Amino acid sequence: MGNAKSLPSQKTCSKFLSEEQAEVDRLFDALSSNKGGSATETFSLEALKNHVKEALPPVMVTRLYNGMWRVKPTHKAHGGSRNVSREQFTVFLSHLLRGSVEEKGRMVMKIILAAECPVKAREVLKFTEELVASLVHVLTHRRELRGWTRRKPKASPTSVQVMAAQLLSQMKFQDGHTFLEPQCLDQVCDQTMIEDWVFHVPHVGIFLSVVVHRGLHLLNSSLDLSTLIPECQVGQEQHFESILDVPSIIYLNSHLAAEQRHRWRLLFSTQLHGHSFSQLCSHITHQGPSLLVIEDRDGYVFGGFASCSWEVKPQFQGDNKCFLFSIMPNMAMYMHTGYNDHFMYLNHGQQTMPNGLGMGGQHHYFGLWVAADFGKGHSKAKPTCTTYNSPQLSAQEDFQFDKMEVWGLGDLLKTCPVKNKKSILDSNPAAQSLLEISGRARHSEGLREVPDDDDD
Repeated sequence: MGNAKSLPSQKTCSKFLSEEQAEVDRLFDALSSNKGGSATETFSLEALKNHVKEALPPVMVTRLYNGMWRVKPTHKAHGGSRNVSREQFTVFLSHLLRGSVEEKGRMVMKIILAAECPVKAREVLKFTEELVASLVHVLTHRRELRGWTRRKPKASPTSVQVMAAQLLSQMKFQDGHTFLEPQCLDQVCDQTMIEDWVFHVPHVGIFLSVVVHRGLHLLNSSLDLSTLIPECQVGQEQHFESILDVPSIIYLNSHLAAEQRHRWRLLFSTQLHGHSFSQLCSHITHQGPSLLVIEDRDGYVFGGFASCSWEVKPQFQGDNKCFLFSIMPNMAMYMHTGYNDHFMYLNHGQQTMPNGLGMGGQHHYFGLWVAADFGKGHSKAKPTCTTYNSPQLSAQEDFQFDKMEVWGLGDLLKTCPVKNKKSILDSNPAAQSLLEISGRARHSEGLREVPDDDDD
């Protein structure tokens, strides 16, 4: 049996549980065509590629293989072989998947190394882009996008490049320069920098875990993807392609509370519901926390997280858990500053107050504003939005858009208290009449309560 005859050193170097180690040993035996469990058996890069097949890009298979081969064995390999031994295989996988930050950092460095020489920043950038691309590739290949459609990449920068830049934005050099400044690309990244990066950016280790588990088809039962990429719930029997792609979804999902990550419910989309502010209001109110996403006509993608149910009323609402974000041309989050409580605003059918949807800033000067005259909006920030410290999110300060989506997050809790149960139809009789003429029911009617007289 392979596990019974493993190297004695494995007992100390492996961090896997016994049943996990048995699975690792079975994979090694298959790669090395080793049925007897001999400790001297090895496997080649070609064997690993044949096992992985189309599940991973060849460049990532080669990186993983080189990472394994660079693990120093406790005994010298015979004949200077370029093959990977059982010990190297086990140490690499156990330290990468179960190791400490230092151990993971060492394995990541071995994966990044293009040759036995100092690692430069441009090589780390190349690896990070390949890692994000491999993550999307393997999830697509294994059909684990959980209902999302993989979008074809647009012109540069692609979402893979944008997410790689975001992952690297937290890496700093000793002189204080940030990683992606042009003058830094030829600087050396030492082991300490890589370990610090892996510690401060957990997605590096998470993405590598998915690539290894799903790419090598190993220890799959120990990896839960539900908190990485949410289930896409559209609720209609038709093809739907979101504004967001896989890297964007993963990035946004990582900033949500745990109970909101497993499922996103499509509440509103211009693709399905048309370009109507009345439709927007009727679909997104009283639906719990949500994400609003817009793609302007210049290709910029941005939006906001509403921590509470939207309500139609002429006052600000929400709390300090709300935030604004950018997805394209860069990924960034903008949290509350404490300057004011202008987190969310949704109003319609009023003559004295602005009609539209807003987040942050103030009336007529929002960090993000969608006008009731649908298809128009603004993102004003000179120099930043007072509520969220966000810059201008859109390409133009006053922008136009054709694509907008709002996603309800997690499961809708029917017991959530809502101050204002008024429907958008109450303030818009024309919308009510149109629904009645078309024979469509007022779906919210059964959930409505008598509004409070002292509604603020």
